[in-house]
Amino acid sequence: MSNHFSRKVTVFHGRTLPEEGFLAGYSLLISEIKSKLGIMVPLPDTLSIATEKHQRYNTNQWQVFTIRYKPKDDLKSHLAFALKYEPLDLYILKKFFELTGEVIILKMLEEEPTGQYTRRAWFLYEWLTGKTLEVPGLKTGNYVEVVDSSLQFTGPSENSTRHRVKNNLPGVPGFCPMIRKTEKLEQYIKKNLSDAVEKGLGKRDKDLIRRTAAFLLLKDSKASFAIEGEYPPNMRARNWGKAIGQSGKVPLTVEEIERLQHIVIGSKKLKYMGIRKGEGFIGEHDRDTLAPMPDHISASAKDLPLLMQGLLETNALLQQGQYNPVLAAATIAFGFVFIHPLSDGNGRIHRYIIHHLLTRMGYTKRGMIFPVSSAILERIDAYQDVLEHFSSPRVDLVQWEEAPDHNVKILNETIDLYQYFDLTRQAEFLYECVEETIERIIPEELDYLEKYDRLTQFINARVTLPDTKVDLLIKFLDQNNGKLSKKKRDKEFEELTHNEVLEIEDAFQNIFM
Repeated sequence: MSNHFSRKVTVFHGRTLPEEGFLAGYSLLISEIKSKLGIMVPLPDTLSIATEKHQRYNTNQWQVFTIRYKPKDDLKSHLAFALKYEPLDLYILKKFFELTGEVIILKMLEEEPTGQYTRRAWFLYEWLTGKTLEVPGLKTGNYVEVVDSSLQFTGPSENSTRHRVKNNLPGVPGFCPMIRKTEKLEQYIKKNLSDAVEKGLGKRDKDLIRRTAAFLLLKDSKASFAIEGEYPPNMRARNWGKAIGQSGKVPLTVEEIERLQHIVIGSKKLKYMGIRKGEGFIGEHDRDTLAPMPDHISASAKDLPLLMQGLLETNALLQQGQYNPVLAAATIAFGFVFIHPLSDGNGRIHRYIIHHLLTRMGYTKRGMIFPVSSAILERIDAYQDVLEHFSSPRVDLVQWEEAPDHNVKILNETIDLYQYFDLTRQAEFLYECVEETIERIIPEELDYLEKYDRLTQFINARVTLPDTKVDLLIKFLDQNNGKLSKKKRDKEFEELTHNEVLEIEDAFQNIFM
């Protein structure tokens, strides 16, 4: 018998337990995978232990159970415990099934053929491995859900008669990230932010909405480039803004992604456009040796056709299944950027996909654009954190060596890392950005344009200036707290009298301040 079962621990893979206890569920399975296969897995945000104290409580990283919950000293009992009390972790289950083969599932089927954890484990074994066990399908029994809908968000439900389960996984075997139900996400969903923007726009002038949307498109495009540390000429930013404005109109396909890459890269085309044929990483090169120093290693080039197929199939499934649009956008957009299928342009297309899904799923209405990149740019540190939350634990699980061109050469199988992962942090972050966009960025932009129009009318009623000069005058006042500097006045507005300038400055103060 493995000593993992009976040994008490205080630290697990660098994570301190709230008190001494026994590993339970996934934590025990991870320990078994490490000792038998010699491989680490990315730790879930929360794990479980059983302790001899009689207190059941949760911390940020641990679910603490009393000793009476402790599973029996066998892997089958720990698998059932994980399925009963913990959110599904498809990556750990896949590795566990690779380690144990069909033995445990067959034992469960023999001992408790109609038990709900037996049926769920059996279904997940066949779904994750693609292997069908040589056992007949069940004929009786109520259907049970594969994903516990009190713990995680579920996809559209489809009965699997063989296993007597409802497959409500939010994805396909080729790509299925999971999102946990947290208080934060539940609160955001209750707020119904999409309706709030609709109500707010209902009272506004249509022309004002159209102009605001046009301005926000350009602002969002520039912000998306700025996130990548790029400040392109206005024309290139406008072209990308125009592409964002068309988002949601045509389905997402590999060809569409490649078309978008051409727009985002502009005239200086890369040597290799389209889906990568070589490996890729994000990070630096050592200054002396030029060796790669990766922060994130992109999915292996040989896995990209399968990964992109899985991503697009899940995209279609979530749209048809009326999945929450913000969670769908997080799933497909972050999934895309973690796979990193292109040599360049991944970040901007990842943010485009957010627009695409919010529009396509009817979350964004009335021709209004969500300048989500502007909200991300204002939260750039938090954005880095949610990207690293995925990349940091995984970069060590990819075995690589330096290639002759100072790229990485991947040595192990890594496809599962990009297919199965927890996306809760990223979903919470995206909802924060959507809320910020709806409650502050769009209203501020509408208010600014309304005030701009009022001041324009005031200026035109007092003095005669071409439209371009009126625009310039308001910009100068905006930049200088409502005052026109003597230098700007002498250089650009010598036709205005001292009193006219004072009147316009006063009007600016009244309208804008």
